[in-house]
Amino acid sequence: MRVLHTSDWHLGRAFHRVNMLGAQADFIGHLVATVRERDVDVVVVSGDVYDRAVPPLAAVELFDDALHRLADLGVPTVMISGNHDSARRLGVGAGLIGRAGIHLRTAPAACGEPVVLADGHGDVAFYGLPYLEPALVKDEFGVARAGHEAVIGAAMDRVRADLATRARGTRSVVLAHAFVTGGEASDSERDITVGGVAAVPSGVFDGVDYVALGHLHGSQAISERVRYSGSPLPYSFSESAHRKTMWLIDLGAAGEIGAERIDCPVPRPLARVRGRLDVLLGDPDLARHEDSWIEATLTDPVRPDDPMARLCERFPHTLSLVFDPERSPEDPDVSYAQRLKGRSDQEIAEDFVTHVRGAGPDVRERAVLEAAFDTVRTEDTLREVAR
Repeated sequence: MRVLHTSDWHLGRAFHRVNMLGAQADFIGHLVATVRERDVDVVVVSGDVYDRAVPPLAAVELFDDALHRLADLGVPTVMISGNHDSARRLGVGAGLIGRAGIHLRTAPAACGEPVVLADGHGDVAFYGLPYLEPALVKDEFGVARAGHEAVIGAAMDRVRADLATRARGTRSVVLAHAFVTGGEASDSERDITVGGVAAVPSGVFDGVDYVALGHLHGSQAISERVRYSGSPLPYSFSESAHRKTMWLIDLGAAGEIGAERIDCPVPRPLARVRGRLDVLLGDPDLARHEDSWIEATLTDPVRPDDPMARLCERFPHTLSLVFDPERSPEDPDVSYAQRLKGRSDQEIAEDFVTHVRGAGPDVRERAVLEAAFDTVRTEDTLREVAR
C-alpha cells in the first residue's frame, strides 16, 4: 500500500506578515497532483491542519477545497487534529465526511478504532491519535499523573489491544501529533511542555508497522518506521536549512517499509545573514540571496541609520531585522544572555529564587514551581480550545 504522509499545513498562517494563503493553495494543488501521478493509495495528515482554533474564513475555504479535490480522486484520506487545531471544530461532520473517504480522527476516546483499508495483501489498520493534551485527557486514559508519555502510552495500549483482535497479518499505521525524543525542533512549533518534559520515547509506538508523526516542522526519520513529514512550507527563519517534503511510504506485504521524499513547492528560499551593515551591503558572496526572504542580524556596535531601507535596496525581500551588537566579553548584557541561553522557564525561576534569598528551592518548592508552570500552560490550552 502506498501512503502519502504529510502534516502541519497551518492553513491561515502568515510568514513574518507575508500572506501564505497562495503558497498553501499551491501546496494543496501539488498534493493532489502527487496523489494522482504517483498512484497513492491513501493520504495521511498528522495534525495542525489549521494554524489556530478559529481559523480565518479563507483558510476554511482552502481546507474545504482540499477535501473536495481529494474526495474526487477516490483516494481515502485519514486526518487527525494537532495542538493548533480545535479538535471539536475540525471534527464537525466527521461521520458524513467519512462517507466520502475523508476520515477525521479528532476524539481521544476513539484512538483504538481504526480506519481499515485493504490492498492485494490484506487489511491495513490506520489508527488516529490526535494531539493529546495530558491535563485534558488523563481521566479518559486512566493515568495517575498528566504527562505526554503516560497518555500516549495509554492510547497506544488501546491500539495494540485492538490490533491483537484482528486477522493475522493485518498491517498497521499510527498517526500521532507529538514531540518524540530524537526529533529536531525549530522556532515554529508551539511549546507543549508539561511537567518539564515534552518529548516521548519512540519506543512508546512499538508494535506497529509505521508511525506518521506531526508537530515538528523539519522532515526527519526518528527510525525507519517512525518519521516526521515536517511542514510543507517554512513558518520561521529557523527553518532556513529545511528541505520541505512529504514522505511517500510503500508498505509491503509483510510490513516492510520503502520511503521516498517528495519535494514541496516553496515560494521563495530563506536566508539568514549576519554582520555589519556595510559588509552585508557590499559582500559579493551574498548575491545568491538577493531574491530570498531575509533575516538580517546586524552586529554594528552602534545602530546604523535607516538600516531596513538600506538593506531592502539590495535584499528587497528582507522581512526580519535583528540587532546583536558586538560587545566585549565583560559587558554585563553578554554575561546575562549567556546565563539564560538554553535554560528552561523552570531553571530560570529556580535561579531567581537562589539569587533573591541565597539558597535554591527545595524539593517541595521545585514541585510548586513546576505545578505553576503546568497550570499556566494548561490554562493557555483551555483558552485556545474554548475560543
